[in-house]
Amino acid sequence: MADILVYSQKADLALELQTAAITIANGKAVKTLMINQPYEPTELTSKGANIYQIAQENINLYDVGMVAEAIRLAAIQLDCDTILLSSDRRGRELAGRLAQKMNAGCITDISSLKLNGDIIIGSRNALGGAVVAEQTIKTDIKVLAIAPKSFPQPEAAIGGIQEINISTVPTGVRFINSQPKPEDTVDISEAEVLLVIGMGIEDQSDLISVKEIAETINGEIACSKPVATDKKWFGEDKIIGISGKTCRPKLGILLGISGQVQFWAGIRDAQTIVAINNDENAMIMNMADYALVADVKDVLPQLKKLLG
Repeated sequence: MADILVYSQKADLALELQTAAITIANGKAVKTLMINQPYEPTELTSKGANIYQIAQENINLYDVGMVAEAIRLAAIQLDCDTILLSSDRRGRELAGRLAQKMNAGCITDISSLKLNGDIIIGSRNALGGAVVAEQTIKTDIKVLAIAPKSFPQPEAAIGGIQEINISTVPTGVRFINSQPKPEDTVDISEAEVLLVIGMGIEDQSDLISVKEIAETINGEIACSKPVATDKKWFGEDKIIGISGKTCRPKLGILLGISGQVQFWAGIRDAQTIVAINNDENAMIMNMADYALVADVKDVLPQLKKLLG
C-alpha cells in the first residue's frame, strides 16, 4: 500500500496538510518532506509529523522545476502515490509541474477531503465560486493542492525525523538574489478582523479613515480585485476571492463591495459579515449578516466617532 507525502515550504501550511492527509490516510502512513530546512523541524515533529529531510545545497528552492523534481524523486523513494501540497500561489505552480512530471491527475484549491471506499473526493469552488464541486482523480498517482486554512493543525504528538538523499539534475536556472517583503506586510488570511475595500469607495482619500478605523479595532485592510488591479490602491496580496486569498475572519466589514461570486468565494466563511453599500439591491446585501444601506463616505466619519 503506497503512502501519502506532504510538502510545503511553510511550517503552518505543512501542519494543515498533515491533518488533511490523516483525513484520507485509511491505514496509509503520512510522510512529511522537508527540503533544505526552511523552518525548524521541531515545529512539525512536536505535532506528530514524521519528517524525511533532504539537505542538499544543489537544490535551489527558488527553482520550482527543481523542487518539483526533488518531490518526484522523494515520492518514488518513499513509496508514496498521493502528494499533498498547499494551494497558495507557489503551491499551485508546483502542483502543476509535479503532476506533469509524474503523469498524475491534479486538483487544486481543495477546501475539504473525504473518502468513498478507496476513492479520494476533493471539494473546491467551481464556476467562478458559484458552486462547490466534488472531484476525483482516476490516475494511480494523485497530486492534491489544499487551500490554506481548510484544515486545522494537529494536536501535540511525538514525531520523528530522518534524512534521505536524492540525485537531481541542474535545470539551468541560476539564483542571483532575493528581496524581502516589507516588514509591514500582513497575511490577510490570518486576520481576525478585516475591513475590505470595494469599488464603491471612489475617493482614495477615504482610505485614511479606513486605516484609522482598522487600527482602532485591531483590524487589517483587504480589497476586491479591481481595487488592486484597476485602481492600483493596494498590492495583489490584499485581494480576496478566487483570484486572491480565502479569508475566514471573525469579523468582516465590507465597504462598497457589490458581492460578485468571485469575491464572495473568498470571504463567505467569515463568522460575521457587515456590509455597507448605497445600493440596496447589491448581492452582498442579501448575503451579509448585517447590511447598512448608506454611502460609505458618509458612514466612515460616524464610525470613527463612535469608536472614539
